[in-house]
Amino acid sequence: MQGNAEHHRTERTGWLRAAVLGANDGLLSTASLLLGVAAAHGSHSNVLVAGVAGLVAGAMSMAAGEYVSVHSQADTEKADLARERVELKNDNRGEHMELASIYVGRGLDPVLARQVADQLMTHDALGAHARDELGISETLKARPTQAALASAFSFAVGAAMPLAVAVMAPHQDIIVAVSGATLLFLALLGTVAARAGGAPMARSAVRVTFWGALAMGTTAGVGALFSVLV
Repeated sequence: MQGNAEHHRTERTGWLRAAVLGANDGLLSTASLLLGVAAAHGSHSNVLVAGVAGLVAGAMSMAAGEYVSVHSQADTEKADLARERVELKNDNRGEHMELASIYVGRGLDPVLARQVADQLMTHDALGAHARDELGISETLKARPTQAALASAFSFAVGAAMPLAVAVMAPHQDIIVAVSGATLLFLALLGTVAARAGGAPMARSAVRVTFWGALAMGTTAGVGALFSVLV
């Protein structure tokens, strides 16, 4: 009889991390860019051009960076698996003993550990070593393309929010409108991310909002200073 399949939050780790990071960066970097240009007394069109450029450049940068980073992880995993294949071919008995010692370290009786190792290696030797020796599993393995697409899309969605506010707000109200809306969006993002990951929602919202306010305030200050000095 087969039990019902359970779904765990760790299954979301790869795409959730990339999506949350992308949306947070999109919101914060684009809002900060808009505020910096507005604080430097740029025209409404200047502010919007800077926002659109930030959205496009940021999305592409996030995708490229995430792809390269996660692809490096995938390459490392492939190299480790290739090495493990060679070791299984050249020293199968030693690999049995190595796997059994891992299970002993986790609390199994030595005799039972050897039996478990033998059965798992008979079923899928490489899979057993990948999972229990290397820590590589189907759920957590690196997926570069998925991570890159999630980062780019989430960045664009996040960046579009303050940009839309800037489009609709009167020029004289851009700083207040973008700042307030972005803080609200950041709080919502922190709450959603915490709920999806099973973390405390209030703490996450406060943390994200605090650092967002600090970043936007700093950028606006630099923009205002630039307008005075230049």
